Amino acid sequence: MPANTGNTTNTTNTTNTTNMAPGRAAAVEALRDVARQPGSSKPDPILIADHVSRQFGGLKAVDVAHVEIQRGAITALIGPNGAGKTTLFNLLTGFDKPDTGEWTFKSTSVAGKAPYRLARMGMVRTFQLTKALSRMSVMDNMLLGASGQSGERVFKALLPFTWNAQERANKERAMELLGRFNLDAKIDDFAGSLSGGQRKLLEMARALMVGPEIVMLDEPMAGVNPALTQSLLGHIKNIREEGTTVLFVEHDMDMVHDISDWVIVMAQGSIIAEGPPDAVMKDPQVIEAYLGSRHGSALTADGASLTAESQGGTT
Repeated sequence: MPANTGNTTNTTNTTNTTNMAPGRAAAVEALRDVARQPGSSKPDPILIADHVSRQFGGLKAVDVAHVEIQRGAITALIGPNGAGKTTLFNLLTGFDKPDTGEWTFKSTSVAGKAPYRLARMGMVRTFQLTKALSRMSVMDNMLLGASGQSGERVFKALLPFTWNAQERANKERAMELLGRFNLDAKIDDFAGSLSGGQRKLLEMARALMVGPEIVMLDEPMAGVNPALTQSLLGHIKNIREEGTTVLFVEHDMDMVHDISDWVIVMAQGSIIAEGPPDAVMKDPQVIEAYLGSRHGSALTADGASLTAESQGGTT
């Protein structure tokens, strides 16, 4: 059930969707009447988590009572360093085990499932530090992301005619994605020879090989050359336009404001605010969590203080 807090706001989002891309317009419209409060119910959640907690010694890194992620929207998960954002990602995607909690993906309980099983179900993630296999080619990295490959089975591997067609289809899909991400000229290069930004693009493209229903991006802009920033932003928007849900952790507040349909804010392991970007960035609790007593500082692109304060460190 949604958390019941004293900071409940039901103000309707009056954003004009006329000039928006169809995917964004649909997401904004779906979220228009959602209460701006921690743990608010969504009209069509793809991911729901309840009472998820994780403690390291005396530190409670995550203590989330309830959170829902709207299907087909781009949701940003923000918060100061140490808020528990990446830890929550790790828990939901099976890379860490919680002390307590249950969560569902597409109405199916997935708590405790291994990451590869979640990927087969349509939940994939990227990492703050890219996981490209450096001594394999860009194309081989892409092919590793394809699921259900018949040639991976011992006996079928000896019978190429049983999987050649699937291999050709996977390569065509990989080439299409690499072309979209401007990496098609790099197919035979080692992944380790790519720049940091290109490795981010490769990891995102590889995630899409699965045909996911939700993509979870952990600080996609971290370490990216500014020249590639707009390209990455465009790709994330395109993922939503194709009907895929996006949940991402990010410190770059300009990016959050630009592409997010909904923002969830964490502090000290708990969710303290939710809402559209403009509303969240004016929320006194959010300003206090980021800036403490300097609560008069701006949180938007007009004042870069939030971005400056929150760069670096663990999340």
